[in-house]
Amino acid sequence: MVKIVLLLIIAYLLGSIPNGIWIGKLFFHVDIRRHGSKNIGATNTLRVLGPVAGTIVMLLDIGKGWLATWLPMQLGIHSWYPLIFGIMAVLGHTFSIFDHFKGGKAVATSAGMLMAYNFGFFLIAAITAFTSVFVTSMMSLGSILGFIIIFLVSLTTSDVALQIVALVLTIFTIYRHRNNIKKIMNGTENILPFGLYYWYLQSKKARQQKK
Repeated sequence: MVKIVLLLIIAYLLGSIPNGIWIGKLFFHVDIRRHGSKNIGATNTLRVLGPVAGTIVMLLDIGKGWLATWLPMQLGIHSWYPLIFGIMAVLGHTFSIFDHFKGGKAVATSAGMLMAYNFGFFLIAAITAFTSVFVTSMMSLGSILGFIIIFLVSLTTSDVALQIVALVLTIFTIYRHRNNIKKIMNGTENILPFGLYYWYLQSKKARQQKK
């Protein structure tokens, strides 16, 4: 019991590490909470600090969820328990003790949890999210669709714990992106400088300038 409690605390502290804030301040002398969407995650880091910083933050945030879930399994805690530790990391990212109990939307940290628990499910979510982002140029929509698909796929398994956690993560992701959903509906959502929709807008803008 003591081991489980300690691992839960470690998982929360791992999730609480605000990679976007620390990398922004340490290497760029920029507090990303004051720029862009003011979110501390990889997407806002990419917009504010560039693709290298954004990629590093994404990998580190994935790593938090992965390590928090993988470590208990290496210490002999199996069954559905690893997912609980992963959820603690997600909560840590969202309500970070290092950021006045504020935080990001925990998409990458959630993905890391899935990577450690079931790599196949992680690949499905990653492919779904990447495809959606490539088509729509919207990270928010890609994240939402990725978790919806992963929940639907989880229903084809007999892993009830995974089904419950996938449902919780899907609802949580949709809730955390509620403002993004409103922006998507009214056409004001921020887009990435990448993907089919972005290239379409650039092409449309170029045609208009020639007229």
